[in-house]
Amino acid sequence: MRKEAAADKIKAFLGAGSQFEGTLVFEDIVRMDGSFSGKITSKDTLIVGETAQIEADISVGTLILSGRFKGQITADVRVELRAPAQVEGSINAPSLVVEEGVSLNSTVSMGKPQPFTTEKITE
Repeated sequence: MRKEAAADKIKAFLGAGSQFEGTLVFEDIVRMDGSFSGKITSKDTLIVGETAQIEADISVGTLILSGRFKGQITADVRVELRAPAQVEGSINAPSLVVEEGVSLNSTVSMGKPQPFTTEKITE
């Protein structure tokens, strides 16, 4: 039911075999199964299917990634990496889920950085 509910809310779709280069700004949920190169910005959800090949700087609310990705990812809510995803680049998100079978060669930053201190903690 979860997949059906999400499918009903998808507002744009880049199908397998299609190619797009440029800047994509959207509201609502967008799914990509083709090739994209450029910049993607949204406060909502981007779904990247298994056949997708993305080289971009992505800034979204939530990213669900199953395809090939190279670049920078910034998510306000969450990043889900689902097998057989291949990711190369950087990820900055408060929540990261990585399924078994994902290839992840990235730097990861989660949440707001806390200042480092060398002071001893005493009770």
